[in-house]
Amino acid sequence: MGRSVAFTLDPTQDPVFDRRLGLSAPARGRWIVLTYRGDPVPRPLRPLLRLTRDDGRCETFVLPAPVQGAAVWLGYLPADCAAVDLAIDGRGFELERVGLRSEASLFGECLRKRPLRAIAAGYNRLRRHERRYRDILRGSCAVTPRGAFDAWARDRTRADRGPVPAGPTLQLILPARREEGERVAETIRSLQAQRFSAWRLHVAWDHAGADPIPADARIVEGRWPTAGCFGDLVGRAEVAALLTPGDRLDPDALAILVRTLSDAPASEMIYADACIGAGTPESARLKPDWSPDLALTTAYMGTPTLYAGALLESLQALPLDAQDTFPLRLALNATGAVSCARVSHVPRILSQGEVPDSDAGQRHAAVLQRYLDTHRLPARVEAHPRGFDLLWALPEPPPLASVIIPSRDRLDLIRVAADGVLNGTAYPAIELVIVDNGSVDPAVLAYYDGLKQDSRVRILSHPGPFNFSAMINAGVAAARGSVVVLLNNDVAVLREDWLEVLVRQACRPEIGAVGAKLLYADGTLQHAGVVVGLGGRAGHILRRRPAASPGVLGRKRVAHEVSAVTAACLAVERHKFDAVGGLDAETFAIDFNDVDVCLRLAAAGYRTIWTPRAVMAHLESTSRGPAIGAARLRFEQEAERFVARWGGTIRHDPYYHPALSLTTFGEDLE
Repeated sequence: MGRSVAFTLDPTQDPVFDRRLGLSAPARGRWIVLTYRGDPVPRPLRPLLRLTRDDGRCETFVLPAPVQGAAVWLGYLPADCAAVDLAIDGRGFELERVGLRSEASLFGECLRKRPLRAIAAGYNRLRRHERRYRDILRGSCAVTPRGAFDAWARDRTRADRGPVPAGPTLQLILPARREEGERVAETIRSLQAQRFSAWRLHVAWDHAGADPIPADARIVEGRWPTAGCFGDLVGRAEVAALLTPGDRLDPDALAILVRTLSDAPASEMIYADACIGAGTPESARLKPDWSPDLALTTAYMGTPTLYAGALLESLQALPLDAQDTFPLRLALNATGAVSCARVSHVPRILSQGEVPDSDAGQRHAAVLQRYLDTHRLPARVEAHPRGFDLLWALPEPPPLASVIIPSRDRLDLIRVAADGVLNGTAYPAIELVIVDNGSVDPAVLAYYDGLKQDSRVRILSHPGPFNFSAMINAGVAAARGSVVVLLNNDVAVLREDWLEVLVRQACRPEIGAVGAKLLYADGTLQHAGVVVGLGGRAGHILRRRPAASPGVLGRKRVAHEVSAVTAACLAVERHKFDAVGGLDAETFAIDFNDVDVCLRLAAAGYRTIWTPRAVMAHLESTSRGPAIGAARLRFEQEAERFVARWGGTIRHDPYYHPALSLTTFGEDLE
């Protein structure tokens, strides 16, 4: 943690960076470690730190959120650092400690933890690539694999300091089987240890003769009704929740959850993170903010979840005919009845539970099929998670999909991409629009002449300096399809159903952009969704990981919400694309245009979806090196404009847990 130094945190006149850090020891050219507390309820959770240099240049960093009560940030103060300012704007923030570390100690830690990365760090240091050298040190020393969550959390967990609400009274329902008596007792003991005491518990056994439970006037027990509805158990309660036998709530859990009702009075569903099966690699269930598609296919909210207001009223008619599957049915019905504005997520582990049983996936598939049948949705659900993508029917007749490919020369690429669209795709209504940026290769021009014999193909000339956004906009303007698909010329079709999968999702009224699963030529992941804030701007999560990587909560196995997807393969209905003005060709000619348009679609009320069923190969990207010279300058300028436009979203990507690192791409902890 480094040598502790005395510090001050003084107010400033800046409307955003409202505190300036003062240190009692020289810190220029040193590494600094900040340990700070915070409340998990108010937003935004991630503090910002701004470094100002002697010449006035500034650099901003998004710090980890104190989700367990505290957080730790490791960073480098350059030799010309003139000031360190913080944007904290949240209740309960307290800077606990400031430490200084030497470069030698960090390199030694890197060598112990990640020997191969230490070699890479040393190599970059010898080449005077100082930024890359420091990034490797940070990624090795400041980041923890999720498999080490337990130790990570112990260092950061602090007791909640927030006020304990006086009410309302919380009605808890605990369905239980006779053989679960000890687990029921564990749950009750955790309830009796709660700081929030205004709760009632109804233990509903599967049959009579269960073991006695601890005496408490707030607890009643009885049989799970074979008839009736949820309202019979809830009564007139304003707030209710289901628990699972063996749930051990953190002593602060109910106080934090009920307090969230006061902070977000419009909320009708509030859920928190949980730990299932302590000590296992995926024990921490670090949940995103409200993600309806993910909720429908996985019921990820789990426990603890509170229901209130109009949502609770709508759920009271849910029949109680099956005790084992009722929690899933409750979650599914809540998913279909609640909007984003009425859901709050507390990103803190508030419950410990048992390892889920192996039949959970089969039960969920059966419950989901029943939900679809009840709502007369024409889909059949497979037990395998991939089957959930079939929930969304293809319109009849299938709409014309216009595939837009910007290209210049490179016959080896455009021939593979175009052939995959025209001959490797099963979708029945395709238009291919190639937007050519001044190709001069005779072989390419001859290839175009051949393509023009296909009535589905149009070649659009777009000479001049390369501007990806302008080329895409021109292609969309010339397209005839009601669905447009942006496709790079270095993408190859791997499965013939890719376009149908994308169109199914894109035609949903509430969905904007839809992205595909892209693989490098070596078979590793190139694109599994974009996290806004990753690397300080935006980046591809799980890049270069194995193609089958499940991701947090197994999300990479099912279609789910993300903040953005890459334009290398992006489908969107044309009227939605036009409604937000298409790609911003003036501000983001080459980079960040796809993320920007996804965020503008989100601002217009549309969700972005990534699906693992549309699988493509992104060939050329695997060998492309970093931009240098003028290209690097242009990239940095577009990056600065992106940060200026989307600073708030960079600080909190709703689909990326605030405990996860923005430094690395592997869903690690920071």
